[in-house]
Amino acid sequence: MHESMIPAEILARLVERRGRRHINERLEAATCALVVIDLQDGFMLPGVPLEVAAARAIVPNVNRLAAAFRAAGGRVVWVRMNVEGERDSWSAFFRRFPAEVAERQLVALAPGGVGYPLYKELDVLAGDDVIDKKRYSAFIAGSSPIDGLLRTAGIDTIVVTGTLTNVCCESTARDAMMLNYNVVLVSDANATWTDEQHNATLTTMVQNFGDVMTTDEVLERLVPAKVPARA
Repeated sequence: MHESMIPAEILARLVERRGRRHINERLEAATCALVVIDLQDGFMLPGVPLEVAAARAIVPNVNRLAAAFRAAGGRVVWVRMNVEGERDSWSAFFRRFPAEVAERQLVALAPGGVGYPLYKELDVLAGDDVIDKKRYSAFIAGSSPIDGLLRTAGIDTIVVTGTLTNVCCESTARDAMMLNYNVVLVSDANATWTDEQHNATLTTMVQNFGDVMTTDEVLERLVPAKVPARA
């Protein structure tokens, strides 16, 4: 797991400006969703080309959060990257790689590909939502159905976990905030390749896009719904 660190001077300025460290003193489960980004075999399995070794270490925290959200009446949304049929719309990205490397990624992260399934150690239950996205961000127009799904359910706050911290998780969190969601990024339930990359995102997020909390801090603030929203 990453050694998470936001510079002390950044946090001091936040406290001076806000009067407190965290934006959220309470997270109302009835209007809150746990969003888990891209914890798929293509990033999780040892030896795969896009392996994020640190992502395996966050699985227990993700599962703890998922269990707590369900118990409190919150929503759990598992998001998979699916690039099937996206060769042309991702052409500016894939042209950076040799053709065989691009083809391997396109095949791996499509239904039936070795990298597409959610990692087997995740506690995905029947009442959860499982959706696909076509872009780094789940919220960018045309990427996934998540915005409509959450708004229909009355969700106004998302708690973001998954991989990669500085790519799909950050992109999703940024776009969600710009669509007026309250965003929490969980420092010990996100992972990328290096501590430096991880901490750069935490620092950017806490200053401009939302709250940054640990798993324990989220659980301490999670307030159960009076009537559970999800069975």
